[in-house]
Formats: sequence, C-alpha cells, structure tokens
Amino acid sequence: MNSLNWIWQYIRPYRLRLFIALIFILFASLISVLYPLLGGKLIDLVVYQHKDSLLIPILLVMIVSTLIRTIFRYSYQILFERIGQNSLYQIREDLYQKLQALDFDFFNHTRVGDIMARMTGDTDAIRHFISWVIYNILENLLLFIFAIGIMLTIDWKLTLALVLVTPLIALFTILMSKRAQPAFYEIRESFARLNSMVEENISGNRVVKAFAREDYEMEKFHKHNLDFKKRNMDSAEVSKKYLPVLDSLAGTLAIITLVLGGYFVIKGQMSLGDLVAFNGFLWMLNGPMRMSGWLINDAQRFIASSFKIRDMLKAESKIPLHAEKLPHTIEGYVEFQNVSFHFEDDPTTDILKNISFQVKPGQTLAILGETGSGKSTLVNLICRFYDPTSGQVKIDGVDAKKWQARELRQHIATVMQDIFLFSDTIEGNIAFGAPDASMEDIRRMARIADADHFIETMPESYDTIVGERGVGLSGGQKQRISLARALLKQPSILILDDTTSAVDMETEVKIQEELKKVTHQMTTFIIAHRISSVKDADEILILSHGEIIERGNHEELLEKQGYYYEIYHKQLGTEVDHNG
Repeated sequence: MNSLNWIWQYIRPYRLRLFIALIFILFASLISVLYPLLGGKLIDLVVYQHKDSLLIPILLVMIVSTLIRTIFRYSYQILFERIGQNSLYQIREDLYQKLQALDFDFFNHTRVGDIMARMTGDTDAIRHFISWVIYNILENLLLFIFAIGIMLTIDWKLTLALVLVTPLIALFTILMSKRAQPAFYEIRESFARLNSMVEENISGNRVVKAFAREDYEMEKFHKHNLDFKKRNMDSAEVSKKYLPVLDSLAGTLAIITLVLGGYFVIKGQMSLGDLVAFNGFLWMLNGPMRMSGWLINDAQRFIASSFKIRDMLKAESKIPLHAEKLPHTIEGYVEFQNVSFHFEDDPTTDILKNISFQVKPGQTLAILGETGSGKSTLVNLICRFYDPTSGQVKIDGVDAKKWQARELRQHIATVMQDIFLFSDTIEGNIAFGAPDASMEDIRRMARIADADHFIETMPESYDTIVGERGVGLSGGQKQRISLARALLKQPSILILDDTTSAVDMETEVKIQEELKKVTHQMTTFIIAHRISSVKDADEILILSHGEIIERGNHEELLEKQGYYYEIYHKQLGTEVDHNG
C-alpha cells in the first residue's frame, strides 16, 4: 500500500464523479485561455482597426464564457469536495474498524494521542488533498499547457525566452519539496506527542490536583507546545526561503515580457494586441507559479499524514479474530497445559511459567499472589487478549487459538481491575454486553451486585448519566456497576479481577452470597487479595513470579501452612484488630 497510491481505493468508487470533474476542469481551463485572446483581439480589431461593431460581440462572448466557466468551476469544486468527504468518511470507518480488530499489544505500544491524531488531523489532511489540492494541481497544469501552447503560436521567440526561466522555478520547487516533507513529518509527530500529553492530563486530572502538580503539568505542556511551535516555525522557514524566490522569478517573467515584447512591437514583429494577450497569459500563469509553493506544502502534508494512516491501516493483530466457528454455547471447561507467556518486546522475562490446571464447568478457580505475579495476565489468556508463548489454553477441549476471538469473548464476561464506564446512563452501562436485556433483568443483576440501592438514590435512577470513565462515582460503586454488567451477559465463563477490592467487608459478604445464586452454572475465575473473597473456591492457585507455588482448596492450603496460611492469619489478625 504505497503512501501515494493507497488512497485510490477510497477514490475509486467515485471515479465517475471524478471523470466528470476532470472534464469540467478541462472545459474551464479552455475557457480561461479565451480571455487573453479576446483581450488582444479587442485591442487590435476595435481600438486600432476601428471595427466598433465587434466590441459588443467580443464583450458578450467574454461575459457568457465567464458565466459558463463559473458554472464549471463551481461544479468540479463541489464534486471534488464530495469525493473528499466521502473518502474521509470511509477512511475513518476503516480506521475505527481496524482499532476494534487490533489486540492489546498494539494499544500497549501506541499512545492515545497518536491514535487521535490519525483519526482527526491526519485524516483531514487527506480530505484537504482530495478536495482542494488535486483539482488545483490539475487546473494549474492544464492552464500552463494551454497557455504555453497558445503563446508559442503568438511568438515563439518570446515564449522560448520565458521558458528558459521555467527550469529555475522547477528547481526551487523540487528543493522546497525535499525540505518540506521531513518538516511536515516532524509536525505530525510533535502534534501526536502534544495530543497524548493533553489526553493524559485530562484523564489524570484528579491525581494532578491531589498532588498539587499543576505547575509541573504546565511545564510539561509548555515543553511540548514549544516543540510543536518550533516544528511549525521550521516548516514556515522553508516556505519563507523559497516562496519569495518563486515570486521573484515570476516577476522576472513579467519584466522579460515587457522588455522583449515592447521591442518586438516597436520593430513591428508583434501587434500590441498580441502583446496584451501574451501579457494576459503570463499573468494567468503567474497564479499557478505562485501557488505551486503552497500546493507543494499541502502535498507534503498529505504525504506525511498518508504514511501515518497507511501504517495504522496495515497494522496487524497478533490475535487473529477469525478462525473456526464456535458452537452457539460453550460449557466452560477451561484447561491450561504447560502455559508460558512473555511479551514480545521483552522475551527474556517470562510473566507466566509452565502453568497447568483444569476448571470444569460450574467450578470456581481463585488466584492469589503478590502484585506483578501474573494473575491478570493469566486470565487475559483465557479471553485471548494475548496468546501463550508456549503451551495451550483449551476451551471445551479445543485450543483457544482455533476459536474466533470475537466469538469466544461473547461467551466470556470480565470485570476488569481497571474499571471503565462509558459516558452513558447507568442502564446503558449495565446493558453494554447485553443490549437487548429487559429492564427487569438489569435491575435483578444490579441487586445481585448490591448496586440497586445506591442507583435508586441517584437523581434519574437508572437513567442517570455517569461522567466520562464514571467520574462522580466511588470506586466501589463503579465496581458494582461493572459486576452487574458482567452478570447480565450470562456468560459461560466469568472472570472477576479484584472485583470487590473497593467495597467494605459487609458489602463483599452480601455480594458473595448473591453471586452463589447465579454463578453455579458458570465457570468462574476470581482474582483477589482478600482470603474472604476466595475461600469458597473449588481450587485456589498461589502465583509467585509467574509460577504456581501452592494449589488446593481453602482447607488444604491452610494445612500446608505456606504462603496462603501466612496471608490468612495476617488478614485474620487485621480483622480482629479492626473489630477491636
């Protein structure tokens, strides 16, 4: 997908409109070259030869041709704008679809600001190129060809003298192009960094204020803003160096025309009308020559943006979304066979090492361990957010890699450690995974998650709009809404990653009792730090540095008097002290 021709696949559906627009440009350009010719004829025939009867016809032709040219110009500009807007729409659709298909690894290595820059500024640069730059290049090129052709028929010697200056204009145009492209590439990169910094600040605004780090954030913003300004100034410097030269060369052409043309008129080798026509063509070319610098800038901006968008469209997920078709339902039998995992950019550090276990449908597996022991990574493999480096993760006896990732995830519900709520109603957030669910079911799952009582106290109850990322709700409230969202999906496999860490012990006990009523048919994975959250599990795994160091149920692990036993008594002591 070449940076300059990949765009054709988006323009191709509108090739008929494009063809019509090109015809209109051709006709408009042909009409444009009539004006200098008619002006010259007006001087020679009406002024010098006193053929006054031709004055009105010539003026009428000029007026009518102006109207027709205006219609053609309006028509092709509208056509190109529609082609540009339609292409932009489809590019954004494809980019967004690509984002949905990409795996966690892509988002781990790509800044949000970069993605936003691709979706906004870079796509608009593509639209601008299609809607404005292309037709201006074609229009100016046709005017140049037609004008030079007619000028050769008027006086080839004067035309040749002017053409000798043209290579200098071409040379400076090429030099400007070579300098402009890297400058615009740096602008896009700097803009993405600035975008990322602002997005991060907005997302973490509460932390900034909590630590009184506003000045530090302003200093960071100042640094990125200054860099963005410098990149734009560097780009402007390129234009400032070359555009005046192009203007001077264009002015030189006017001087050559007046000096040589005047000499030819005095010698009788050219009529005054021809000189007027020649000068008219020169001024007609003056606009395209002056505009060439701006068109080069816009073209280089397009190329820089095109590289960025092309790379995102070419990005491939390491987790294929399409494989074998899943049955309508899965039982939820999950098995890990000697599973190890490391991230691609750090192959020497295993996050998981030789993990093996089996969980039958309806059973509950709990996972404990210190922070960074690999607990969340383990359950991420079940969802195929990542694939294991070695070993197999099996769902109902079949390697998970053989299932369609999207289909597989439709049978899994996850309450993630990092709770995310959309800027939507509470009802909309709970029903996100089951949009066709009834209000009765939504309320029932909210009650199970112990969320119904606080939702009812909110201004609009279930119709209350929560802020972006659930701002305005406590951590415990967000966790309970997220739990209700997962339960409403009625999955075969339920993953609870530190789900009740932000609620008090009394609420946790209440939630656990309610969960038992609905999870007995689900294969459930619980990641937690509290013994009270995992003690009823069928099996408990203790992870340390990616390895299973203990396994068994609550009673078996207490008998071993290992890590689990130690944590149990530490937490029991804390609770005793707390209860006084």
